[in-house]
Amino acid sequence: MPQMHTTNYQNTFITAAPDSPVDHSVVPAMRGESAPAHLIVHELLSAHPYTFSGDELLFQTHVRRLGLSQDEIAARRDELWHGLFSKPQACLRASALAKKYGWGFHFDAQGRIALYAMESDFYRAMSGGANGVTVLAAMRSKRE
Repeated sequence: MPQMHTTNYQNTFITAAPDSPVDHSVVPAMRGESAPAHLIVHELLSAHPYTFSGDELLFQTHVRRLGLSQDEIAARRDELWHGLFSKPQACLRASALAKKYGWGFHFDAQGRIALYAMESDFYRAMSGGANGVTVLAAMRSKRE
């Protein structure tokens, strides 16, 4: 399976967007019949911090949105992976979690991701560049 490079960071902290409409983190709610990608990402990272790389998180989100069973995913993993990454994918700087809901993403030295609320002590420390992390802001929702 080819390793993709568009979604992976190391020793990086992505802060909420400067124009985020919230002053504390909000857990996204389910709307409609199917879960939006940002809700799936929130669920995955809340339950499994520092488990997924950026690419693996995108893949897991993709297959959950498709509603595939674990057996189907296992049988078709290479095909599904190639299909997803045959087109460019947005990184977590474009995630609604960081742009709209006030969450930050920490990538450790191995590129595994955890989710942090903007009001947490860890978020405040990392957003200030603690431990030498690279700090990037999520993309703004509006152009200036």
